Amino acid sequence: MTPSPQEFDMSVKIGSLVMRNPVTVASGTFGSGKEYADFVDLGSLGAIVTKGVSAVPWTGNDGRRIIETASGMLNSIGLQNPGVEAFCSHDLTWLRVHAPQATIIVNVSGHTVDDYVEVIDRLESEPDVAAYEINISCPNVDKGGLAFGVSADQSFEVTAACRARTTRPIIMKLTPNVTDIAEIACACEHAGADGVSLINTVLATSLDIERRVFRVERKVAGLSGPAIKPIALRMVYAASQAIGIPVIGMGGIACPDDAIEFMLAGANAVAIGTGNFLDPTLTTQCIERIESYGRAQGFDRASDLTSALKG
Repeated sequence: MTPSPQEFDMSVKIGSLVMRNPVTVASGTFGSGKEYADFVDLGSLGAIVTKGVSAVPWTGNDGRRIIETASGMLNSIGLQNPGVEAFCSHDLTWLRVHAPQATIIVNVSGHTVDDYVEVIDRLESEPDVAAYEINISCPNVDKGGLAFGVSADQSFEVTAACRARTTRPIIMKLTPNVTDIAEIACACEHAGADGVSLINTVLATSLDIERRVFRVERKVAGLSGPAIKPIALRMVYAASQAIGIPVIGMGGIACPDDAIEFMLAGANAVAIGTGNFLDPTLTTQCIERIESYGRAQGFDRASDLTSALKG
């Protein structure tokens, strides 16, 4: 039904998941919501994407983990988390009590295909979980440590394995550190994904010239923030042109107009990441701006912005 002139439909769909608006958060930048509850009405977001959850606790990387850059930040966290059992006992319980209206998407991490499946199997009994975001930027220990998401075949394998374990929506989170992002997105779509989210961080590094050493112990870290936005926009556009499933765009959104750029480039929804650290109310600002922009442009719904680019 077409909304009346007084209404503006902010909802978007990813598979069977209906988000009340197209704004969510990037995994790892928002905890599971508790840290931001004093600044944001968690139930007002399109969804909360949790920090990465693995089958067993991960200790994360040694050494320095965060480095500021001229236009963003490097992180080498290593997906530290207490494991799925602790996540269910603490994070989901907290959300159930303090943010009962929140839509929860759990980010799933793993080093093997079985790791991903184990997390999903455990979460299937949790009624508050609305969907899964599968982080295929994790290293595949069975394939020499390369990330699942750098190979179309491995991306297909993980997606298909997860798809076989759940009827809930599955969103595959893609790494930008590939030659052809569209090829990876297509593989995920063909394996049964309901959507893709991109981009994850870009591989980068930083040097200490006085000590003549790398600033991060692992030498390479993940770059996020405004510096990667042009890269992210190009990849969101490329992926959205190649697939028929929804795209969640992210990577360097630092102001509400950035979010609109991603939607015009083909994103059905957007995720705020590093921007949350600079302004914990940025998600709310993006929601308000998308609606006011859509109305001013004469659209009836937020989803009309997707691929509304002229030319």
